[in-house]
Amino acid sequence: QVQLVESGGGLVQPGGSLRLSCAASRSIFSFNRMAWYRQAPGKARELVAAIVSGTSTDYVDSVKGRCTISRDNAKNTVNLQMNSLKPEDTAVYYCYARVGPSLVYWGQGTQVTVSS
Repeated sequence: QVQLVESGGGLVQPGGSLRLSCAASRSIFSFNRMAWYRQAPGKARELVAAIVSGTSTDYVDSVKGRCTISRDNAKNTVNLQMNSLKPEDTAVYYCYARVGPSLVYWGQGTQVTVSS
C-alpha cells in the first residue's frame, strides 16, 4: 500500500502562483505514471498534468504554458508549479500514481481557490 499526501494548496489571487507537492510513503522509482487531477464543484475529475516514465509530460490545454509537473525520485515527490492562476483553476487537486499497468493510488486532495 502507498500513501500519497498532497500539500501546497490554498487561497491565491488571480495571477498568482502555487506549488503543489505530493509526497509518497515509499520510493516512487517504480511508478511509471504520476499525475495531478482536479475536480471542481459539480464537475467531473479531469487530468491536469502527467509525467510518464520520469520524462514525458502531458498537460490539459487549459493549463499549458502556465503549469509544470516534475518528479523527484530522491525525495519521492511529484510537484506541480502553477503560475498565472485563474478563477477557473479553483478545484480540489489530487495526486495520482500508477505502478505497472493497473495498480493506481490517489491522494486525499488539496484545495486550490483562486479568488480576489
